[in-house]
Amino acid sequence: MIDMKKYIVLSLELHLFFARIMKEHALFLKAGFTPVNQDFAKEAEFYKREFEKLLRRSIFLSDGIIDRCVLSSGELVTEFTANAEKQTQSFTGIQIDREITRMESRLRCGDPACIKPNLFRQIKQLNQTALRLLNGLIGFKEKILHRMLNCSMFTMNYPLLIEHIIREAKLYQTFLSNAERGVDLDGQSMRETEIFWNQIMMEHAMFIRGLLDPAEDELVNASHNFAEEYASLLSRARAANNESMIHQESLKETLKFREFKTAGVKGIEACEIRSIILPLLADHVLREANHYIRLLNK
Repeated sequence: MIDMKKYIVLSLELHLFFARIMKEHALFLKAGFTPVNQDFAKEAEFYKREFEKLLRRSIFLSDGIIDRCVLSSGELVTEFTANAEKQTQSFTGIQIDREITRMESRLRCGDPACIKPNLFRQIKQLNQTALRLLNGLIGFKEKILHRMLNCSMFTMNYPLLIEHIIREAKLYQTFLSNAERGVDLDGQSMRETEIFWNQIMMEHAMFIRGLLDPAEDELVNASHNFAEEYASLLSRARAANNESMIHQESLKETLKFREFKTAGVKGIEACEIRSIILPLLADHVLREANHYIRLLNK
């Protein structure tokens, strides 16, 4: 049974990372729709705004509580996030609440011992709000995927990307549901964590490979190689008896992939890489690598 203070801290850490991921998923969905699907674009905008509200509330409640290793991990914001949001808003015309990034970058770490009991009720309400929003967002994503696979909708996003973002939303949903049932949020085994995130990293490499200009031979080949390496790690993690061996290889590969993604964000923001990758998408996948590295280092 999870204790109250751990419930509060881990719930807030979940929201600080995943609520941002969800609002960006909604933005990427909206940016990918064609004019004939304006009703879907409006629904994506709704979820973007609602998760922005959830993230704002989470930041307000988190100041002086969150662990230093989370704040310094680069999974919440990076040095590139603010500019990535500015450029993406300019390119798409989709409004982004950029004050959230400034707020999140100013968060202070703290001591869970200082948590006041009245915070428990506020976190419970926050978690219930998140679960309600996630139920709707997952259903929305599944509706899009169904239409794409039945050739009744065209969007600039790959079907695999929709499946990818459904899985991430369901992971967030599972963690929150477990928290509300009193299950420790650290209960996922490292093997389960590696299987999930190695698949996510593999698909990131595949998406990058497919969104780069074909003339970017070196970067396309590097992306392909990362996809192959993660496919191998994923297969071995599923069959492994020795978790520690795969663990070290996953960490080593993800540190290398983070370097590649960091160079990618820099190049895309500086207009030095030919691609159809939104700057915020490049920063988004970098933050997910940072999150995975923190989990591997726990």
